[in-house]
Amino acid sequence: MGLEPFVALAAQHGASIRPYVIPLIEDNGAIYSRNRPEARRAYWTKDLKRWAAMRGKTLSFENRAALSDPTPAGLMVIAAIESGADWLKLTGALQEAFWTRGEDIGKTEIRQATAEAAGFDGAALEALAHASTALSIWKSNIEAAKASGVFGLPTFRFEDELYWGQDSLPFLERHLKGEKLVA
Repeated sequence: MGLEPFVALAAQHGASIRPYVIPLIEDNGAIYSRNRPEARRAYWTKDLKRWAAMRGKTLSFENRAALSDPTPAGLMVIAAIESGADWLKLTGALQEAFWTRGEDIGKTEIRQATAEAAGFDGAALEALAHASTALSIWKSNIEAAKASGVFGLPTFRFEDELYWGQDSLPFLERHLKGEKLVA
């Protein structure tokens, strides 16, 4: 839900976006929702729904237990980045498929159909996603994130300062304006 506001913020300040497509970094303290206590998982779900409502979006949580690993979707985004395709458009389409429609973007046919509907050659991106280059970049991104102290998603970094979560966008915005808030 924070992708569009983040992209708008970057554009407003002339900041370029260098994506690092990664999973959560459990080594740095991230906890997948499925591993959280029920009270925290329930709050997280409610909080996401609040953010969705505030951003004018709808979330689907109907079949979360049945979803497969979304890593291949991340590899498809890396393939888009490496091929010069509009990775932001693809990312938005995959996020909408996953969060709004509750589709399993871990499945090849869902990813390809989502990419095709967004105007991409889904089969070509899928092939690039399976190439050793994409996997190498994926692994390199994870190591860079670990070394930087990243644990959760999204994490934004500007001038080596980390901002975790879409609710940190106001802090990032102030930093982009030249004010670095320190706790």
